[in-house]
Amino acid sequence: QVQLVESGGGLVQAGGSLRLSCAASGIAYSINTMGWFRQDPGKQRQLVAVITSGGSTNYADSVKGRFTISRDNAKNTVSLQMNSLKPEDTAVYYCYAGGRDIGGSPYDSWGQGTQVTVSS
Repeated sequence: QVQLVESGGGLVQAGGSLRLSCAASGIAYSINTMGWFRQDPGKQRQLVAVITSGGSTNYADSVKGRFTISRDNAKNTVSLQMNSLKPEDTAVYYCYAGGRDIGGSPYDSWGQGTQVTVSS
């Protein structure tokens, strides 16, 4: 099982920046996709940005041009640089990792979540 630990959330004013980081441990499996999702209370968890081991990325339309996802495959870490933050970016952000275990079965792992609050 892959464990994910996030850091970097907090409170920032609109227009400011934050950087989220996530480190994966317990690596005995392949990690194909890593990324970030966010969730508001009472709403479904939504994709923010993901990146594959090959470097392909996918962003939610609402964050394109403002957020940048990056990954270090050697260190099993993923980061999200968030610029020009808006109040609507306020949410709990979850780190995600998906791949296949040592037996070849697919898995999904989630971090515990980190709060990002953007004040207007």
